[in-house]
Amino acid sequence: MRKLFLISALLLIVGCQQQSNMDPNINPFFQEWNTAYEVPPFMDIKDEHYMPAYQKGMEENLSEIDVIVNNPEAPTFANTIEELERTGKLLTKVARVFSNLASSNTNPKLQELQRELSPMLSAHYDKISLNEGLFNRVEAIWQEKESLDLTSEQRKLLEDTRKQFVRSGALMSEEQKKQITEINSKISGLSTSFGQNLLAETNGFELILNLSDLDGLSDGVIAAALDAASQKMEKAETEEEKQSYKDKYVFTPHRSSMYPFLTESTRRDLREKLYKSYVMRGDNNNETDNKEIAAQIAKLRAERAQIMGYKTHAHFVLDDNMLKTPEEVYDLLTKLWKPAVKRAKVEVADMQDVADAEGQNFKIAAWDWWHYSEKVRKEKYNLDESAIKPYLSLDNVLKGVFSTTNKLWGLNFTEIFDIDLYHPDARVWEVTDKDGSHLGVFIGDYFTRSNKRGGAWMSSFKGQSNLDGRERPIVVNVCNFPAPVGDNPALLSFDNVVTLFHEFGHAMHGTLTDVTYGSMAGTSGPRDFIELPSQLLEHWASEPEVLKSFATHYETGEPIPDDLIEKLLNASKFNQGFINTEYLAASLLDMDWHTISAEEDLKDANRFESQSMKKVGLIDEIAPRYRTTYFAHIFSGGYSSGYYSYVHAAVLDSDAFEAFKEAGDVFDPNLSSKLRSTIYSKGSTEEAMDLFVQFRGRKAEIGPLLKVRGLDGSE
Repeated sequence: MRKLFLISALLLIVGCQQQSNMDPNINPFFQEWNTAYEVPPFMDIKDEHYMPAYQKGMEENLSEIDVIVNNPEAPTFANTIEELERTGKLLTKVARVFSNLASSNTNPKLQELQRELSPMLSAHYDKISLNEGLFNRVEAIWQEKESLDLTSEQRKLLEDTRKQFVRSGALMSEEQKKQITEINSKISGLSTSFGQNLLAETNGFELILNLSDLDGLSDGVIAAALDAASQKMEKAETEEEKQSYKDKYVFTPHRSSMYPFLTESTRRDLREKLYKSYVMRGDNNNETDNKEIAAQIAKLRAERAQIMGYKTHAHFVLDDNMLKTPEEVYDLLTKLWKPAVKRAKVEVADMQDVADAEGQNFKIAAWDWWHYSEKVRKEKYNLDESAIKPYLSLDNVLKGVFSTTNKLWGLNFTEIFDIDLYHPDARVWEVTDKDGSHLGVFIGDYFTRSNKRGGAWMSSFKGQSNLDGRERPIVVNVCNFPAPVGDNPALLSFDNVVTLFHEFGHAMHGTLTDVTYGSMAGTSGPRDFIELPSQLLEHWASEPEVLKSFATHYETGEPIPDDLIEKLLNASKFNQGFINTEYLAASLLDMDWHTISAEEDLKDANRFESQSMKKVGLIDEIAPRYRTTYFAHIFSGGYSSGYYSYVHAAVLDSDAFEAFKEAGDVFDPNLSSKLRSTIYSKGSTEEAMDLFVQFRGRKAEIGPLLKVRGLDGSE
């Protein structure tokens, strides 16, 4: 049963040509994939194949459910729970491909299919989760669980399956079930619209500049903007459009384009223009406006929670997380909010001092933050971001993260060049264990493009299971890093490096998983736990011995100097007021949206957001990391009432890494082995807190996090 919810969640979000062995007259989804490692035959899959495959997949899925429900034998774990695990294989097959490509390599046809499929799939899963006969079989087994000879994994699967049925409305009346089905369908459609609107808004603004507008920009940033204009010119359909990009420089609200401009440009008017194009996405009172959609989604979620007997949507969501109530979440966020805002105000004052010293006659505003914080960083720590990038080519960083996991767990990565992938930017590696056995396949898709949604994420094209033989996963990391310009390699900022390590941590969670039941594999645990494996790996990125192992200059081959590493580490707590405040503001906004009652009037989303931020005292110089109208995590992703998860996981990961620091070896073999066996390989086969305690020997403490972020008063 849990698998059904995981497939559904996929729709909300993670090479060189070879000879095809697919029959071109048959839909690829209806054929066995005799490709290497069962990687999807992307070159054979056409847009027109998805809908028939989905339709057949749903039909087969419901037929499989009918077989389980109509089984004349008494319900058992084997003939009900395990058979549920085996259902929906075709549906899973098409959903994994479609949902990944609709996020990372979309087109108008895929977007149209998303809109069509969203309510269809919502209704399909409701037919299963609200199937009374199916629930009765699950309930009968659950009532007898004490007398059954189940393994701990089987017992957890039984409990989770039953809980998911109940959380979907299995115990409600027929009228209530009908209401829930209608609400789910509406939310699904609105969520799809929200995501597509956001993509259109992000791609809909371009800052087209002349050479005279580039004051302060470094050669690399200028070259990237010129390259962006050239690509736009190539894609332009009319001569007039082509001429508009000729000898021009293009910047967009994509972070990989925007952040370098905000940091380096001395043109304050242009910084303001580009910044506002970013923070006003979805809030422009046009056909792609998201204000009303967001309010409708929040309202519908509140109504659904009320029907199901919960006070608010947040109460419903958190009932399945490590933190169980909104009060616990608000308490955690408040503990960090006060020191974060206090630090942010100091950072504003430092930037204002620099601006005043320059003779500027303005008050620091939000669009000044990147530019003047960089000046403060150079002044305080003598650290220049542009001095670091030459050592951080993408290939170097990949070698670094591969080497890190090799030292931790003995993993090896071999790049494969004869497998078709869905885009030329994507690359693929086989992952093998320390004994040489096959562990999985890893795909990396790293560069920004207009048909890829923003952000970074991990997903999979194939899951892991040991139920009917050893099935190993195919995982993918998707990021939005700046593409290489000219003959130079792609050069990353240190923030990009941390992002790469983060997503690779998710990938390792998905690769090292070793469980019997696929629905419990990899990243299937509580939302506020699954960020632990990703954020934990981030800590190795800034370890000097790790940096020295991969950070070499792309032109000279010289290793990164010790003094540059020292400056980087000294500046590690710099700007933490801003970083934590913008994140916590978004987390609080998420909680406020989802602790409303079903009766609350939500006609004005901007007013709601303004009141939310005013209540906690957000300063004018900082906007929430995600404003309501582009908060995809909570309105078109799976993080509603869960964006706080990153900071809850940060408490866990900071405390977990402290164990390595206490051991005096960040690659301590005993701890590394224990980390793999208790965290990375377990999926959701045990309670999340129990897994953490097995590794650390106790529950997590907040002290290490405050220390890492410089919020303990020591900085």
